Amino acid sequence: MNVIKFGGSSLASGSQLKKVVQIVKEDSARKIVVVSAPGKRSAEDEKVTDLLIGFGMKALVGHDYSAVLGKIINRYQSIAEELGLGNEIIDEIKTNLDSLVNGNKDEPDYYLDAFKASGENNNAKLVAAYFNQEGVPAHYMDPQEAGLIVTNEPGNAQVLSESYEQLYKLRESKEVIIFPGFFGYTKDGKVCTFSRGGSDITGSILANGIKADLYENFTDVDAIFAANPNVVENPIGIKELTYREMRELSYGGFSVLHDEALQPAFKLGIPVQIKNTNNPSAPGTRIMKERQMSEQSVIGIASSSGFSSIYIDKYLMNREIGFGRKVLEILESKGISYEHMPSGIDNLTIILHSDQMTTEEEHSLLVQLKEELDADSVTVERNIALIMIVGEGMREKMFTMSKAATAFSENNINIDMINQGASEVSVMFGIQAKHEDLAVKALYEAFFVK
Repeated sequence: MNVIKFGGSSLASGSQLKKVVQIVKEDSARKIVVVSAPGKRSAEDEKVTDLLIGFGMKALVGHDYSAVLGKIINRYQSIAEELGLGNEIIDEIKTNLDSLVNGNKDEPDYYLDAFKASGENNNAKLVAAYFNQEGVPAHYMDPQEAGLIVTNEPGNAQVLSESYEQLYKLRESKEVIIFPGFFGYTKDGKVCTFSRGGSDITGSILANGIKADLYENFTDVDAIFAANPNVVENPIGIKELTYREMRELSYGGFSVLHDEALQPAFKLGIPVQIKNTNNPSAPGTRIMKERQMSEQSVIGIASSSGFSSIYIDKYLMNREIGFGRKVLEILESKGISYEHMPSGIDNLTIILHSDQMTTEEEHSLLVQLKEELDADSVTVERNIALIMIVGEGMREKMFTMSKAATAFSENNINIDMINQGASEVSVMFGIQAKHEDLAVKALYEAFFVK
């Protein structure tokens, strides 16, 4: 039995949904279908989830929401009309959207989560109706009825372990189950969403719960590529990845799969197959616990920007017991998280997301670090990009670092920071953000072309 998840682009229109039902028909093992809210039909279009957030915000503060509500209904209406569905399903969606406004505004986070979750929830009802119309016996499954119970953390819900025993019962269904992604219910019955992109998480949770043979994740690309195709022209597709490699690439900036999504599948070693709804015959990319190693040491190159680097220098730092603890306590007191903290004998670098601080807050942090640590100097470097090379094979191959350093040197890119994890699955470089695209191109050329 397989779990199959379709992203927003795969469900953005009636024509896309026709492809979805055909894909499910082609394999009888595809018994649980996880759906996202309708995505963009074009670059200028709006995602239904974004419209729902606007709808919820206006309703929360008592502003006129009729225009945005009309847009949301029109999106579902256009899909239904294209598929030849009757008015019954649209009337049901309208009733649901109207009921959201009357939720408990005294708990705004939960109130808004109910709006956000309705995109997937209503789409699942529409998809189920279409499947049945097309002769595929299917039924919509409410996550609460299925037993998907989560923590009380709106926008960042975590699945509770007791859910898995309940979800296993889904195997008993004789019909195809259409399951809305992105949310679950708390023990006291409140809707709570996962982090953005959380339909991937739902699919992985269900794969674990039913002990699936395979979790298929359908999107709008033929495969996961070795580099961002918006930066590198026609990068090669990756046939196989390990869970660890995918996690590193997702963190590094790959947006094909949500970076938390693999955890439930990883626990049971369930393989994940990335496929293209618009080209389902393409082999895609398989993510698994272990893969066959090849001559290629680096399997992918990722990048992300928006970071700052705080550099702390103090003579004999390595002799000072508790220095690192003091640094972390100061960050904690400011409510700031860090991404990386490479160090030398007399210096330490803190890499963090720049958007955590205003200019004033940044200045306050620098002053506090210098005074409380009695540091010789504390300086900040803004507009940092992190470039990551990833591959299990790097442990076995020589000259990987040399090849990367040469690529940077030949393109006059200065490396501000290098950080390699103990697992040796990835190496991260900190550079000036203005060189981000050039660095990705240079590394791709070095590892995949030369």
